[in-house]
Amino acid sequence: MLTRRRLLTLSGAAAFTPGLIGSGALAQTQLGSWPNRSIRLIVPLAAGGPTDSVARILAAPLSRRLRQDVVVENKPGAGTNIGNEFVAHSDPDGYTALYGTSSLATNASLYRSLSYDPLADLAPVSLVAKFPFFMMVPNSSPAKTVMEFIAYAKTHPGKMIIGSPGTGSGPQLAEALFLQMAGITMTHAPYRGAAPAFVDLIPGRIDCYFGSGELLTYSRSGQVRALAMTGATRSSAAPEVPTIEEAGVPGYVVESWQGVFVTSKTPRDIIGTMNDGIVASLAEPAIKDELAQLAYAAQGSSPDELRNFLQLDTKKWSAVIKSAGITIE
Repeated sequence: MLTRRRLLTLSGAAAFTPGLIGSGALAQTQLGSWPNRSIRLIVPLAAGGPTDSVARILAAPLSRRLRQDVVVENKPGAGTNIGNEFVAHSDPDGYTALYGTSSLATNASLYRSLSYDPLADLAPVSLVAKFPFFMMVPNSSPAKTVMEFIAYAKTHPGKMIIGSPGTGSGPQLAEALFLQMAGITMTHAPYRGAAPAFVDLIPGRIDCYFGSGELLTYSRSGQVRALAMTGATRSSAAPEVPTIEEAGVPGYVVESWQGVFVTSKTPRDIIGTMNDGIVASLAEPAIKDELAQLAYAAQGSSPDELRNFLQLDTKKWSAVIKSAGITIE
């Protein structure tokens, strides 16, 4: 018979007998209850920009599915390296995740040294979306088409300014490839995020900017002009905007992406639970439609699919960066 005294005796033995509850059993207990507190989703770019906005779109349904708050936290700076490094060196418990961008595929080629290895120190969870950039100019620009823009730039070599959210960012690399393939030169103005760059585009302080579909609001309201987009086919979010390729630059196609990562050594069961939540969230019609309106194609994936994609994208952009001679100290 299990008396109260016997129960207390057993409880005391369990508490003080070495190895009775080993680290493996404890880990399983912790793992089985994951998540039991809020999760930080680190965005390595400034608040208010397109990446931040899409991360928040994902965070809402993911919070519901994981039954814990997913809190977006911005850690901008150093071409996303501050936020990337923060997550790479965080505890492997799944409570700190990175809302990663294509910079994970480019920074190793852009910087002489990094304090983290995107492929070794971060574990992929799921792709979130793929999207094109839109080539935008101020209303004061004389160019109404891509070819008119190229022609004008050729008569003003190096005098026109093209802005970006930062050196080595996805938009800047898309711009660099465009300048290279169009045979024109412009002065690059790196900003700390998309929002301040776009603020200068509207009044014409810069002459061109490649931005995400979230910025189509400004072209629809007549504040700027969208000349073309970087994808292989026109976007349903703006079917009237031609691709850069069909507008006169053969072979030009650029698509960017975003995905979620955690630090390496995070238990695979935790990664699996987070992956299930992300993939299910992205499959919700309301979320897919909201992203589609911004020209983002919701696209969940398995961790292995994201790892393979990152490896291929790293190889692709390494060649472009080397050819364009882009380096960051």
